[in-house]
Amino acid sequence: MQLTPNYINNRIALNVLVNSVENAKACYQAAEGHVVLGILSKNYDSDQAAIEDMKRYQKVISNAISVGLGAGDPNQSAMVARISAELQPQHINQVFTGVGASRALLNQDETIINGLISPTGRVGYVNIATGPLSSKATQKAEVPIETAISLLKDMGGSSVKFFPMKGLMYKEEYRAVAQACAENDFILEPTGGITLDNFEEIIQIALDSGVKKVIPHVYSSIIDKETGETRPEDVKTLYTIVRKLLNKDD
Repeated sequence: MQLTPNYINNRIALNVLVNSVENAKACYQAAEGHVVLGILSKNYDSDQAAIEDMKRYQKVISNAISVGLGAGDPNQSAMVARISAELQPQHINQVFTGVGASRALLNQDETIINGLISPTGRVGYVNIATGPLSSKATQKAEVPIETAISLLKDMGGSSVKFFPMKGLMYKEEYRAVAQACAENDFILEPTGGITLDNFEEIIQIALDSGVKKVIPHVYSSIIDKETGETRPEDVKTLYTIVRKLLNKDD
């Protein structure tokens, strides 16, 4: 099983959702392998069903799967940790409080695990109460982004998943998160409301901040509403933008 992602040496890698093995293959080829394909645990009735199906994807895309929650659903945290222990994927999506369990069950440090943090309305602060119980708490747990990153590192996390961004609604908060990731040698995963139109600006902010690796999640905006499939042609467009940004950055 290939644990080290194909894109590990690239500064930018895509994360898109797929709904079939065929869709995964097409999107993987469109991005020339510089992508992880999101498969949502929420779509399965049991651990075994998820494991058996996701193994089909692993075989055809060099294990470039990203085990997802499902719209950041904290109630999927434990399932993601359990099935990932069996699958050993290249990428895992987790709520903040689920990172430690995922890393411990994996028993290796190559898989990238993100921890979900949310905007607060205050630049430089993020909400880390994104777990099954903490997300329901009356009061949010707002901490400096640097503290959130340190806690994630303590738990074995690889990156912050800043969600929901709602595109550029939280632009200045996002910029502060990007700067903190750069200063603390941490991966940044912007998520929520990213489209073909705002993708370049969102990535450019991260690059200008000095982030070492960016994994943008581009989901609903490039999914065909009739088929539920991510459009490979849109993935190709995104990857063209990625190459342009990388060349400019060099």
